[in-house]
Amino acid sequence: MRKIESLNKKQLVDYCKLIGIETKNKAKNIMMEEAQEYGNNEIRQAIEAGAPLPLLTLKIEELAELYAQNLGEKIEARKEEMLLDDNSHYLIYRVLGIPTEEGRLIDEYQNTGRFLYKYAGSFLEEAASLCLQFKNLNGGKTLVENNQGARPKTFEIDFLDEGNAIEIKWRDATTDGDHITKEHTRVKAIKSHGYKPIRVMFYYPQREQAKRIQETLKTIYAGVGGEYYGGDEAWDFLTAYTGFDLKEILTKIADDRDA
Repeated sequence: MRKIESLNKKQLVDYCKLIGIETKNKAKNIMMEEAQEYGNNEIRQAIEAGAPLPLLTLKIEELAELYAQNLGEKIEARKEEMLLDDNSHYLIYRVLGIPTEEGRLIDEYQNTGRFLYKYAGSFLEEAASLCLQFKNLNGGKTLVENNQGARPKTFEIDFLDEGNAIEIKWRDATTDGDHITKEHTRVKAIKSHGYKPIRVMFYYPQREQAKRIQETLKTIYAGVGGEYYGGDEAWDFLTAYTGFDLKEILTKIADDRDA
């Protein structure tokens, strides 16, 4: 199943017909609400039956397949575009000791790597949100007003679970000091609205400066009574918090692809 929010109207109509929802004379937002409620009912029924894990695993598998397909299409399209690129800069590569073919491969990997990082991050964050959704169907994304500064006007909470404002990151490798200021403002704003800020980041950065920034962010969260989990702690937190071991689910999907 594709993510409902990403469907255009025709795709949404087709999906609604597939799951038995009447579409005649209905606006897109109404169909989307009914399709989302259908999905929520699936989850409720699985929970009531005492077997939510198979459904969660299936949804994550479908999500992985969608992301893999879209990623493959993006990479192939970019490779086609690169065939028409101006490669005169290879002269400088050669001057620096990089042969033309190696330079071409470096450019190709750099370009396609951007898609990989984007899709990997979005997929993991969405998979983690699914685990949280199975814990609390009433939770989800929300916006809070930035009452600590002029910009931005609002901050997004990835998943608001009652009083817990959970931010989900697959990795944060920034070395920009302004990032600390913005995050400090964000955390204070969330706290001022009566929520506990919780940061969950699955992969810790490698560079020392980026690590130092994460340590500063950890201190900021602690300073407002929030929580910060990075690396293995993030996986462990999600398992303990939701009751679902996302890393185990993903490992099985990856192993099945390798088989």
